[in-house]
Parts: sequence; structure tokens; C-alpha cells
Amino acid sequence: MSSSNTTARSRQPAADTAAGPHINKADKREYDFIVVSNRLPVDRVVDDDGNSSWRRSPGGLVTALGPVMAKTDGAWIGWNGASDEHVDAFTHDEMRLIPVSLTAEEIEYYYEGFSNATLWPLYHDVIAPPEFHRHWWDAYRRVNRRFAEAAALVAADGATVWIQDYQLQLVPKMLRELRPDLCIGFFNHIPFPPTEIYAQLPWRGLVLDGLLGADLIGFQRSGDAGNFIRSARRFRGYSVKQQFVQVKDDDGEISHTARAEAFPISIQVSKINELAHREDIIERSKQIRRDLGNPKQVLLGVDRLDYTKGIGHRLKAYAELLDDGQLNVEDAILVQVASPSRERVESYRLLREEIEGSVGHINGQHDTIEHAAVRYLHHSYPVEEMVALYLAADVMLVTALRDGMNLVAKEYVTARVQTTGALVLSEFAGAADQLREAVLMNPHDIDGLKNAIMKAVTLEPEEAQRRMKKMRRQVLDHDVEHWSDSFLGTLRELKESGDGND
Repeated sequence: MSSSNTTARSRQPAADTAAGPHINKADKREYDFIVVSNRLPVDRVVDDDGNSSWRRSPGGLVTALGPVMAKTDGAWIGWNGASDEHVDAFTHDEMRLIPVSLTAEEIEYYYEGFSNATLWPLYHDVIAPPEFHRHWWDAYRRVNRRFAEAAALVAADGATVWIQDYQLQLVPKMLRELRPDLCIGFFNHIPFPPTEIYAQLPWRGLVLDGLLGADLIGFQRSGDAGNFIRSARRFRGYSVKQQFVQVKDDDGEISHTARAEAFPISIQVSKINELAHREDIIERSKQIRRDLGNPKQVLLGVDRLDYTKGIGHRLKAYAELLDDGQLNVEDAILVQVASPSRERVESYRLLREEIEGSVGHINGQHDTIEHAAVRYLHHSYPVEEMVALYLAADVMLVTALRDGMNLVAKEYVTARVQTTGALVLSEFAGAADQLREAVLMNPHDIDGLKNAIMKAVTLEPEEAQRRMKKMRRQVLDHDVEHWSDSFLGTLRELKESGDGND
């Protein structure tokens, strides 16, 4: 349930006991390009002997920005993933990494609390009720301040700092106050809500001020950028001209101009494309189909186990298709990969129970000795196995209720090197703006979702190939490197033209 921001004062967090980043003397005011994100781009791994080391994290952001950092003498600032641990700055894969420490309490309040139980549901159209607690907000401000101070300490004169995502929305303004010489960009990887929803946030003005500290604020969709600009005008009273917002200081004078614009993120196309051509992965895809009983149709869902992904809607539509006899388990199977997510958060534990209950009910109703209705996999898999799954699947189901982009849709399209297969895609995912040849649908409309699935299943081969070719061309021409180049190129133009300052 949503809670008031009048949380009892007895629940206020303890004083800020976490130290700042452990920065070597040589790192201070050293770097021309800095990425600031909640997490560092590495994960700690421990071998059988108990020895720990670092491994590069999977994901498009690391892939996109690693080469940029290498070319521009860059550093990456983020949390190292463990509580109450101070780690010195270190180098990994030619990237200088500067850890920021978080206490266990800050992880609970700043990350699990304000970031993922306040902002995440609010920004995803209140699919789940957000909670508003003052002690969560206090922790969020304190942690954002720590990230800003770390960036201010290591940025060279006139450096470019690119801040990533909703956990760090206050950092741009804090950093501008500390280092007005810097060129500051911010990218929001999740949606930005309409003003009527954003209005619920008790600290809405302060968050807007934080974001408007950036010279360039990037969003996944033009609609998200529009929502942000309308909120800046409504709740701060700033003058807006097209995508530019004139930001005022405490004296009411224009301090600078911030630009808000859409920069749709993408994937590392070359990696997926390469894997899709590998003989061992092609053979693995064939083995997957054999293990599934060689059905005529393999339907696939790949999601984090999150309430925004519409997994329950997908299962309901599929179950009704089986009930109606439009699909049968002798010919079709749904493979649902649901990777674990935020399992310490109660709403996510309840969602897992709900989804697993639905899967059990469908299989109990429709399984035979030889055939399963749903193969449910609550695991994370390496990219090689995911590409094999993409090659094995005839229909990809992306039924998000709200999604900033959804890179799974783009990965599936990229993997379909034979230009076969079909994509059923929610119009509420950012990817729907680019992948217009998908079978688009509204996941809240169960009958419409059923019709979309059947349309994808029964597409004529020539029509399916025509659609897939167009979608593949779009993704291949707009990969993750195109995304980073586009954002940083626009930020550079602002810096050179002086449009970010008045």
C-alpha cells in the first residue's frame, strides 16, 4: 500500500557514516570523461579457493561506453555491490573504476526503498503503488551527494560527465554547484511519467531541479522527453521552447539552458549477430527444439521477474488460447525465462508466487505425458544460451505493461539472421517506436493479445520475412554505439556552441 510521507520521526536513518570514495591522489581532477552510475561495470567473482577477482558485467551500457572511456581517458564511478565495504580505485580492462561505498541501511533506504519502491513504480505508470517515506528520501539525497562529490573530485577541468538513470537524478544539479566548469549529461533508462502521475511525488520539484542541472537530459522516447518538459513548466514555472528549458537560479535569473531529447538505446548488434552465426549455437538451438518435443511452434518470453513486464497477462492469454483450442500442447509450447529480480522486496516475492502458481495451473490443466504447455525457467542465462533460445523460438512475446525500451525485442530481431520468426510487441515498450513491423498490441486487452499471438503464429512465410527484414535493418543501423555517439555528439555540440549556458 502507498504510505504517507509523514512517516514517524522515530524511523529516521542514522547519521551518514559511510566514507566517500577511496580515491588515489593521482586520480584527483584527472579524467576528461566520466560515467556515473549506481553500479560499477564489474561484478566480484570468488573462486573455489576463496580468491576474489572482478569480471566485466554483461549489458549494453558497459559495451557502449567502455570504448569511449578508453579513447577519452575515462573513469567510471559506481557502487561495487557490497555493503559497508571500502574499495580503493582500481583499473580493470583498461577502465579506471572508482567505487562509492554504501552502508547496509543506505542500500535498504536509497536503493531498495526510494529508487525501487518509490521511483520505479511511479515512473512505470503506478502499475504497483509507490511508497513515499521521508527517511528514504533523506538517504537518496545523501547518496546522490556522495556520487556528485566523487565526480567533482576526479573530473579534469571542463570534463564531460555522463550520469546514468533514475537512482541518481539529483547528481546533475549537485555536480553543477560543485563544478560549474563541467559539461553534464544525464540519461534516464526508464520511462518518465505524465505530469498527472509525476505530481504524486512529494519531492517532485527537487527531483526536477536535480535533473535540470544537466546540460542534456536523454530519454528513451520522445513522449518521455515531452512529459519531463511539461513537468518542468508546470511544477517549476520555467520557460520552455521546443526541447529547451531555461533554468533559473535562486535569485530568479536564468542560470543555463537544459535540453531534453529522446535517444533510444540499443544493443551490441555485432555480438548477437556473431553468435547467431556460430555452428555450436545453431546446433544448440536445434537441440532445444528436440528437448521440447519438436513442436510446430515455440513461443518465447524473456524477462526480469518484474510486475512491469506483463508476464501474467501473457500467461492468461496463452492459457485461454489453449482453453479455446486455438493452440494445443501437441503443436505449441511457451518457454518463459524469468530471471530473478529484487527478491528481497516483498512485492517481487509475491509476484514470483503468483507467476509460478499460474504456470502450475496451466500445466496442470493442459500437460500430457509427452508434452508440456509451459516450460518455466527462473534463471539467468549467458548470452550464448539466450541467442540459442532466440534461434529456437518461432514467436517472441514482449508484453510489457510499461517499459523504457525492452532490449530483448531488439536482441531477438538481431538473432534472426534467416529473417524468419515473428515478434509480438507491446505498444507500451519503447521498442515499439522503432520496430513498427512487429505485431503490435495492447497487453491489457487480453482478446487483442490473443489475436496478436495467433496472427504471429499464422503469418505467411513471405510476410514474416518482409517484417523481420525491416526490423533487422532498423536495429542493425541503430546499435548501441550509434546511441552513445548520438548522445555524446549532441552534448559536445551544446558545449561548443554554449547553448547550455546563458
